[in-house]
Amino acid sequence: MGIVGPLRRQLYPRARYRGTRKGSTLPLLLLVLAATLGMAGYYAFARHSLPAVSPETKTVRFSACGAVLRDNCVVDGDTFYLMGDKIRIADIDAPETGGARCSYESQLGNRATRRLRELLNAGPFELQSYKSRDTDRYGRKLRVVMRDGKSLGDILITEGLARRWNGRREPWCPS
Repeated sequence: MGIVGPLRRQLYPRARYRGTRKGSTLPLLLLVLAATLGMAGYYAFARHSLPAVSPETKTVRFSACGAVLRDNCVVDGDTFYLMGDKIRIADIDAPETGGARCSYESQLGNRATRRLRELLNAGPFELQSYKSRDTDRYGRKLRVVMRDGKSLGDILITEGLARRWNGRREPWCPS
């Protein structure tokens, strides 16, 4: 009597694979992978190309920021998004719009927001680094926004829509 063992069924018979092209999908897979990584690298470079030290001229069209859209839009009188990066105008303090503590601050904040949008849309501007800090504690890029050698923040200050940043927030509501 012979040795009895479990019957093994061949799940994938070899004959089935004879005559097929081996490795024909590998070059295509590598090409798709390279294209995907190339696009991801380009997007990451374009998104994070804001200067840390050297100024860069920008010309884009700004709108009001929505709940979802956060690309080339103005949040309030001293904060805006540029190509997905959140920028805090470092040389000014403008009234809050979302967290306003009184109706005066809310109204002034809305005016400052509209005016900043007008100033940003008026033509090309430069972003310059601010002192030795690149970002604030909220991760916003700290920049001075310049056009023709003049700070756009100074324009807002002159118009009474902002004040010079002194290193800490001051109340906007009359006491």
